[in-house]
Amino acid sequence: MTNLLWNKEVEKHFFNQSLNTFASPEQLFYMTDDKRYMAYWEKSYKGKKSTIQARNTLIGRFTETWTRNLIEQCLVGTDFYAVQSAVCPEISLPKRSEGDVVIAKRNKTELHAQDIVVIFEVKMSIVSNWEYKHGQLIYLGDYKSHIAMPSLQRSDSILKAIGKCINIRIASPLSATIPIVVIGNAPITRTYLSKVDHLKKSGIIQGFWSINPNPLENKSYIIHSPHGGFKQFNSFEMLQHDIKQLILAQLHFFSSMKSTVELGKLIEIANRASSYKQKAEIFLTLLEGEVSE
Repeated sequence: MTNLLWNKEVEKHFFNQSLNTFASPEQLFYMTDDKRYMAYWEKSYKGKKSTIQARNTLIGRFTETWTRNLIEQCLVGTDFYAVQSAVCPEISLPKRSEGDVVIAKRNKTELHAQDIVVIFEVKMSIVSNWEYKHGQLIYLGDYKSHIAMPSLQRSDSILKAIGKCINIRIASPLSATIPIVVIGNAPITRTYLSKVDHLKKSGIIQGFWSINPNPLENKSYIIHSPHGGFKQFNSFEMLQHDIKQLILAQLHFFSSMKSTVELGKLIEIANRASSYKQKAEIFLTLLEGEVSE
């Protein structure tokens, strides 16, 4: 079921759907000096260049809907729902900055924190290059053939995603048990290898995922980071497995800045409990308050 993940046919579908419903070629493609419509400027192109703004909004809406549909298929047989544009002011997801896609216990866009099981921040773009000619889409090459950088390859995109995730994470203790994943359709660059691993190890973001099994043709690229902060999914089954693992994990984010003496006291008090679960619950409670006997 690999073809359920991002591929060239998905990109063709985006362009064809947009052209057949509401968008003109000028809103979707760059026009070269010799009147060719291109998804991106080829690296060999030396003519006049312009900028398209309209496509960003269109591809943003398309990829969020596409991601919701994909995650919905991963949830078949469960009691959970894939919800797009989720609103939950309790954890800093107001209407002006909604959750792109969330897994929730209720099939509603307006949710309470306890309804949300996983949050996905979607960062996707058109990856390959295409020419629109005589009503047909012609594949021109992978993202190494054009001058644009797709989704998670761009610093502005990845930093924006990190900022939003951190804002959710620190908004309220209510977000402490909700995993957050940045989901894209391209590899990350080596610049962010250690950063994404640190974000995962610290518990702020549970992963940067690419659901594009073939972003490049016969070229090397990053498939996973050393500590799993970034990973590429090569099959639907692999994605479904990891999503179910996130749902079942019962994770809890905690962050604090205390002296080793203070931490020692907390550990000593928590260790008096009889089970591992009770020890953890007491330790987390003590982290948020004062040490007491």
